[in-house]
Amino acid sequence: MAGGPSTSGAGAPHVPVLLRPLLKAVSPVSGTWIDGTFGAGGYARGLLEAGADRVIGIDRDPMALEMAAGWAGGYGDRLQVVQNNFANLDEVAAEHAPEGLDGVVLDLGVSSMQLDLAERGFSFMKDGPLDMRMSQEGPSAADLVNDLEEAELADIIYLYGEERASRRIAKFITRARADAPFETTLQLADLVERALGRGKPGQSHPATRTFQALRIAVNDEYGALAEGLMAAERALKPGGQLAVVSFHSIEDRMVKRFFQLRTGHSGNVNRYAPVQEAEEAAFTQNTKKGIGPDDQELEENPRSRSARLRVGIRTAKPAEDIDRAALGMPGAQAAGKNRGKRR
Repeated sequence: MAGGPSTSGAGAPHVPVLLRPLLKAVSPVSGTWIDGTFGAGGYARGLLEAGADRVIGIDRDPMALEMAAGWAGGYGDRLQVVQNNFANLDEVAAEHAPEGLDGVVLDLGVSSMQLDLAERGFSFMKDGPLDMRMSQEGPSAADLVNDLEEAELADIIYLYGEERASRRIAKFITRARADAPFETTLQLADLVERALGRGKPGQSHPATRTFQALRIAVNDEYGALAEGLMAAERALKPGGQLAVVSFHSIEDRMVKRFFQLRTGHSGNVNRYAPVQEAEEAAFTQNTKKGIGPDDQELEENPRSRSARLRVGIRTAKPAEDIDRAALGMPGAQAAGKNRGKRR
């Protein structure tokens, strides 16, 4: 959920999640920053108003650039917006900030403005085309639902949505699409509800995890996160800060694992294991625990309920690539291991 504009901006439709604790954690703010998930510009505005000399906003969604055109000019050359994927932020930095970055902010997931537009197909609350493409290019969610084999569809729903009933849902989908292809969000949401039942009052909609899984798969969000974390390591100066806001357990686990690996801590706490010499750290952290919303944040923005912020400070150690599997990124091997646990 990429952050919306700050409350200081005219006509700001959304409140950026965890903006206050983020700015506090990275204070004092100065130099050149990349907001890798620009969205409606909330973090970028917050950084500029907190003292950043310059912010480069990156977003894969062309709509974000169109929206920024009406207000970004007010910051002059202090704000530049680029259409790209934050997985490539080191390439963007090399072109626009060759001296290196003082900070990177990533706000993961789908943005509020994308969820609120039925025509983008992200939400099951409004009827629209079953799309979900952030870049508005490439295969859509409808393509996946209509074309994938049942087993592959079940794996995606299980791995990316953590939906234990993934095989049942995939079976219902493949049976239904034999009569007519899926084209709209409510068409799929109603099908999943029939497969799982309506659920108890107060519970999330039965299609929540399925829609999350398809969105992540369509946009390769976990792959982009893995690449983006390593790209930030390459682009940051010594002393530069990487701040990441995540919204569900897999994302947060990947970010946590990245910082464990890059701070020289493997995360292995087995007291019987042989003592291993600590590796030189590429990042340091002031706190190992993620920062969540306080009462004020929850009141202002209920969508922040599951948000977690993690911040690391870059050292002078040369950057290294990390195997995606080491970050706990879901994959086919995990699918086979856990297949029997689904219903």
